[in-house]
Amino acid sequence: MDDKNTSKRKHDSFFRWLFADVDRLRQLLELSAKVNRDVSEFIDAVNLDTLVRIPDSYSEVDDTGEADLAFRVNVSTGAPVLVGILVEHKSGQDPDTLNQVARYVRTLMKRYDRNRIFDGLPTMAIIFYNGKANWSPISHLEDGYPEFFRRAVLPFRCAFVNMADIPDSDCFACEDTATAMGIVAMKYAYDKDKLLELLPRFKESLRKMPHKEATCILEKISVYLKEYIGRDTLKELDMAFVSIGQKYGFVSAGDEFRRELADARAKAEEERQKAEAEKLETARKMVADGAISLENAVSYFGYSKEQILGK
Repeated sequence: MDDKNTSKRKHDSFFRWLFADVDRLRQLLELSAKVNRDVSEFIDAVNLDTLVRIPDSYSEVDDTGEADLAFRVNVSTGAPVLVGILVEHKSGQDPDTLNQVARYVRTLMKRYDRNRIFDGLPTMAIIFYNGKANWSPISHLEDGYPEFFRRAVLPFRCAFVNMADIPDSDCFACEDTATAMGIVAMKYAYDKDKLLELLPRFKESLRKMPHKEATCILEKISVYLKEYIGRDTLKELDMAFVSIGQKYGFVSAGDEFRRELADARAKAEEERQKAEAEKLETARKMVADGAISLENAVSYFGYSKEQILGK
C-alpha cells in the first residue's frame, strides 16, 4: 500500500480519540515544544490552560478517517483575543496535506460575531507525522521566495512534528500515561521489537490508573497496532501485561480472532434468516396468487401448511 493510502487508514482514528482530550493535547504540545522551535514559540504565546476544543470538528471523511482536530485558546498576554489550533495527523506522505489543512482552517477558524471587521482567527496548524520515511510537507515551502514573503506563503502558521523526534525518556516522564503510551505506540508502530521492549515499561503506571481507563487505553492501542503488526506480536504484548491482571490485558490475538469468527457467524445467520423469510414470503404469494397449490407449495418449499398460511 502506498504512503498516500496509508495516511487515510482507519487507524488514524486512534490519534483523534487520544488527542481530542484537551489535557492530553496539552501534554502532546509541551512534549513537541521540546523538539520543535515553532511549537515552542507558539505555546509561549498562548495560555494552554484556556484550551477548548471546537465541537464537531470538520472532516471530509468522518471520525474513522483523518484525524483533524480544532481548538481555540487565549493568548498569554491576557488580551481578550483568541487564536486557533488545527491539529492534523498523517501516517504517510500525502501531497495534498497543506491544501487539506487550508480547507479546515477556512471552515473552522471563525468567530461568528457581526461586529467583527474580519471573522477569521489567526491559526497555528500543527501536522503530526508517524510514517516510516522521513518527510515534511513544509520543509521547502518557502524556497525561491524573497525574505519579504517568508512566513506569508501560507494563510496560517504551520509546524511539522515527526513523532519519532519525541524522546522516549520524555514519554516515560510524562504525567499522563495514556498520552505517553499513545506516542510510543505511534512512534514504533513499524518496529515490533521496540514495542515489546518499551510498552511493558508502563505497567506500574497502568496499575495506578482506574480499571476502566487502563482497559480502554490498552484496547485502543491493541486495535491501532493491529493495522501494523501481526497477531503473534499482539499476543506477546498481551503476555507482557498479564501480570497486571487479565482485566488490564490487551485484547489478545486469539480474542480478536474469536471476535472476527463470531461476527462472521452472526452475519451469516442474519443473511440466512433474511433469505428464509424471503423464501417463505414467495411461497405465500404464489399460493395466494394461485400460481401453485398449497400441497405443492408444501412439497416444493418445505414449509408446513400452517407456516404458509401464517397460522
